[in-house]
Amino acid sequence: MAQRSGKITLYEGKHFTGRKLEVFGNCDNFQDRGFMNRVNSVRVESGAWVCFDHPDFRGQQFVLEHGDYPDFYLWNRHNDHMGSCRPVGMHGEHFRLEIFEGCNFTGQCLEFKDDSPFLQSQGWAKNWVNAIKVYGDSAWVLYEEPNYRGRMYPVERGDFRSFSDWEAQSARVQSLRRVANFS
Repeated sequence: MAQRSGKITLYEGKHFTGRKLEVFGNCDNFQDRGFMNRVNSVRVESGAWVCFDHPDFRGQQFVLEHGDYPDFYLWNRHNDHMGSCRPVGMHGEHFRLEIFEGCNFTGQCLEFKDDSPFLQSQGWAKNWVNAIKVYGDSAWVLYEEPNYRGRMYPVERGDFRSFSDWEAQSARVQSLRRVANFS
């Protein structure tokens, strides 16, 4: 497994105002560090991060890459809740992901080395994916809707025999992209 690193700064107020919390690795509960679960802006200074709307890496997931997010609406159109985060993936040369039609790596299989805004345009006949293999030291984000929209699910190196292995509510996947990790 690749070593994970990075820095993310969370702010209670919009436009990087109010109290802040700097995180350099896994943080399973912001409240344990004296920070409420309301995050209105974020600055990702290095790395790529998966953030969760509840503590203990649970609930809706959001992938935030290098850059400034002055308003929670840019990553979550519903509310400003965020309770935990962790660095995800490392930039590597061996980006490769295989998707499978059926659970346990059965049925149609298609390999990806680059982002795909719409799987059906790449020859994938379905709007669902039931199993995935992620190779190398790469991380990917799966999206329920085309053009990188809808619920997102980060996956890192490993075998995912069914959609429940990547903690999705259904097998619906219509776009995917690599996580770029800027240091």
